[in-house]
Amino acid sequence: MKHRTGSDRNTTRGWARQTQMVRAGSMRSDFDEMSEALFLTSGFAYETAEEAEARFDGRAEGFTYSRQTNPTVAMFEERMAVLEGTDVGRATGTGMAAMTASLLAGLKAGDHVVGARALFGSCRWLLDELLPRYGIETTLVDGRDLAAWKSAVQPNTKVFFLESPANPTLEIIDLRAVADIAHNSGARLVVDNVFATPVLQRPIEQGADIVCYSATKHIDGQGRCLGGIVLCDKKFDEDFLYPYYRHTGCAMSPFNAWVMLKGLETMGLRVHAMCDGAETVAEAMADRIEDVRHPSLSSFAQRELALSQMDRGGTMVVCELPGGRDQAFRFLNALEIVDISNNLGDSRSIATHPWSTTHKALGEAQRLELGITPGLLRLSIGLEDPRDLVADISAALGAAGL
Repeated sequence: MKHRTGSDRNTTRGWARQTQMVRAGSMRSDFDEMSEALFLTSGFAYETAEEAEARFDGRAEGFTYSRQTNPTVAMFEERMAVLEGTDVGRATGTGMAAMTASLLAGLKAGDHVVGARALFGSCRWLLDELLPRYGIETTLVDGRDLAAWKSAVQPNTKVFFLESPANPTLEIIDLRAVADIAHNSGARLVVDNVFATPVLQRPIEQGADIVCYSATKHIDGQGRCLGGIVLCDKKFDEDFLYPYYRHTGCAMSPFNAWVMLKGLETMGLRVHAMCDGAETVAEAMADRIEDVRHPSLSSFAQRELALSQMDRGGTMVVCELPGGRDQAFRFLNALEIVDISNNLGDSRSIATHPWSTTHKALGEAQRLELGITPGLLRLSIGLEDPRDLVADISAALGAAGL
């Protein structure tokens, strides 16, 4: 492989973000292909035994085994690191593999984690169930309450973990303030930035130490394959993340990395178009339902904080139907354009009932504590014409008796 002229890190940092999403991290082989090459290989050969030794002990650059590094995966990792403003990216097979790696890689028995209680269901499971099995204590707080973060700190606190906006309630957390609390206590701040995307929010600029994504969502953006990525500085990678990544085998496949690279080229365009649609849908729904949530709405309680951290309000619209599960199901079953699914960030609009799907693994009391009720719906707005979406959703609301 050879690097393209002008694709070094110092140059790409100065490019506009849309240019970074198309070209950062690109490498070309001797064939000078336009699209990134797809390297479907498990291993790599060496000219000499000495070269193999030098690659394995770090004295020579090059690839050794695709569980550790692969040219196609490396291009995706570099492009994401440039976008996020970090030294390193490590691409994983799924989003949850990224979340797990960001926590387990740097923790050991006896450590303590403070987490926002409003998390994606599987992320809550990590804190509630997995970490305690390995002797890692966890404390959950209302992420909006800065005093709660401070009071939860213990001498052995090593990590703060949160997502903002939260899935599915759209709770917003003050990233800069929580980062300051974490750093004053000697802890790292890990942020799940899936809902906001790197297009709309850059947690590293607001003090986060580690940022994670499910690349399955907006990065791919077309419902094709799974993936995740952890973004961090060189020290955390060398001390913790890369050894974990290398030895546990959570790497992304080269094919999925190639798909993600193609997705990144259009992510900025897609996310802004989806934001346009979300704003239109939210405004139309707010005329029919009392509890509609989107940061662009004047009624959104945390609007000022959300738009101080995010460039726009995002692609998700959340609403609460007063008739609970039965009314929510009538609404869902009446939709003709919007699909019922549990994914998000897709080019196709998706409606989700978190109570019975994405957060079902949590106990009823936990769901209610998070504000997830039987009447709550999460809408991921895609790329259809917003007028068609409004018509479809309005008809479904009518069918549900609203």
